[in-house]
Amino acid sequence: MNQGPMALYRGRVAAGAFRPDPAQRRAVEELQLLHMRLGDYNPARPKRVGLGLFGWGRDRLVEKSVPGLYIYGDVGRGKSMLMDLFFDAAPVTPKRRVHFHAFMQEAHAAIHAARQRGAEDPVREVADAIADGATLLAFDEMQITDITDAMLVGRLFERLFARGVVVVTTSNRHPDELYKDGLNRHLFLPFVAMLKERLEVHHLEGRTDHRLDRAAGEEVYFTPLGPAATAALDAAWARHAAGSGAPRTLMVTGRAVEIPLAANAVARACFEVLCCRPLGAADYLAIAAAFRVVILDDIPRLSRSRNNEAKRFVTLIDALYEARVLLIASAATLPEELYEEGEGAFEFRRTVSRLHEMRSATWAGSPAPA
Repeated sequence: MNQGPMALYRGRVAAGAFRPDPAQRRAVEELQLLHMRLGDYNPARPKRVGLGLFGWGRDRLVEKSVPGLYIYGDVGRGKSMLMDLFFDAAPVTPKRRVHFHAFMQEAHAAIHAARQRGAEDPVREVADAIADGATLLAFDEMQITDITDAMLVGRLFERLFARGVVVVTTSNRHPDELYKDGLNRHLFLPFVAMLKERLEVHHLEGRTDHRLDRAAGEEVYFTPLGPAATAALDAAWARHAAGSGAPRTLMVTGRAVEIPLAANAVARACFEVLCCRPLGAADYLAIAAAFRVVILDDIPRLSRSRNNEAKRFVTLIDALYEARVLLIASAATLPEELYEEGEGAFEFRRTVSRLHEMRSATWAGSPAPA
């Protein structure tokens, strides 16, 4: 078995990539324990017995399954970074890492397709397919705000747990705070109880927002375009992502939004990928929800012939601004010179103002203005 997340964490601290943080270390200890439990874990075949929490046939494992882990805490405490360390070293296959919002979008789409095929129990069929493809499911940012998600997760996760799937997730909220004040929340509470039964809950209580600590005093807007600007964004990626990265797909209302490079809640893409394709507000909101840092390469000077790209860029900046995402970008020129004439040029002045504000060292993560 490999050494696991603790050895990786110590190595990163020793190399100066991470600052020592007692709260992070306690979370890594929990992840290391789970890593050790997974060493020889192989979910047994389920046996159907009785009724489950949600009124359907429940499965019981012949051998006891491994409890998962629910890590919650404020933004910037390093939850996604620790998940990276754990997932990369996890000694179990198959395994999958996915943003929770994207996972739920995929589940809804798959259940709809199963219903169209006339499946007897679409939720069970989809859960079984998920379990076949992942003994370990690692989620980033579990949060539930949509009633359709709230009404689905109970049956879906009961079946996943019955199949022996081990779940590890990060969240900004304690399980008791999920779907707080949501419509018909009483129907959602059995899922909360199941989470607390099947996952050990750990509060990452660190006082330091490491994302802001990394950003303090950092230049985030580089112009003109060229080797120097590219090198600066490469350095920013190495500083914030602390990993090699890989493509990531976000599912937005059944459509795939491709992010070329992502790691540790950091995304990197060029202007052409994010603003020259038919993306809309929902896509940019999903990006803003999924990432804490967005590195955007090669923003060009825009003209009348590129009104559509300018509109998308405005929508992207609005989404990142409202979510307090740290934007690091390279551009052909200063913000006020990016789009000086054309349809929407007057409205673009707000984007110019926001780009300047987003360059300040204290901006990312601060409360949105009223």
